[in-house]
Amino acid sequence: MVQSGEPLLEISNVSLRFGGVRALTDVSFTVRKNELFSLIGPNGAGKTSMLNCVSGRYIPQEGEVRFRGESLLKRSTNDRAKMGIGRTFQNLALFGHMSVIDNIMVGRHHLLKNNFLTGMAYWIGGAQKEENEHRARVEEIIDFLEIQHVRNMPAGALSYGLRKRVELARAIAIEPELILLDEPMAGMNLEEKEDMARYIIDLNEELGVTVVMIEHDMGVVMDISNRVAVLDFGQKIAEGSPDEVMAHPKVRTAYLGEDELPEAAE
Repeated sequence: MVQSGEPLLEISNVSLRFGGVRALTDVSFTVRKNELFSLIGPNGAGKTSMLNCVSGRYIPQEGEVRFRGESLLKRSTNDRAKMGIGRTFQNLALFGHMSVIDNIMVGRHHLLKNNFLTGMAYWIGGAQKEENEHRARVEEIIDFLEIQHVRNMPAGALSYGLRKRVELARAIAIEPELILLDEPMAGMNLEEKEDMARYIIDLNEELGVTVVMIEHDMGVVMDISNRVAVLDFGQKIAEGSPDEVMAHPKVRTAYLGEDELPEAAE
């Protein structure tokens, strides 16, 4: 069992290529248990590619990805979910025709223990009890994210901000130890961003879930992250506290195209 503060996710010298295009080059960083870790960088820097290497959508040609000290490279995406790695996507991947509750229940499929044969005896076997237990957990997640008022609505009928919240709920339903959030606040207004930031902080601090988040809103990154790593053209150019990273000259150049910025007026 990984103790708080010890390495949970270790990325070592990861390189990823698509034909002649290098998406990632020799990237290394470590995420400690119970951290809220942000991965930032300009568009096309390789941030989502890195999350895909962790979640199993991509397999890097070089390097190592370890979770709780165990290599993930030969593990399927389903195996990684069972190990405790959850994921949200930059583009929403909900089932629009299904209710909010049923979308969240999808996240618990790997936790179901009853098989086809025991399911046939639904009323006399353990399947009904098991389903009730999982639905009770889903209701807890719904309460946590304050989406009780839309729990029975089709996901496709919800506003963009609420759909983002439902996708987060489905990722939480996996019961992750590590959750990967790909631009959870993209496209949101200020109020929706503030709400989502609060949920992510509570997820990290109250539920004890380690968070790796891609986010372009630097105000949010500065406010809620413990540590930050910066990618640019597939390479890591900085890592450290938010203040350390944002003061780094290479980061300022990557974001603003200037080697030096004028100091703020006092």
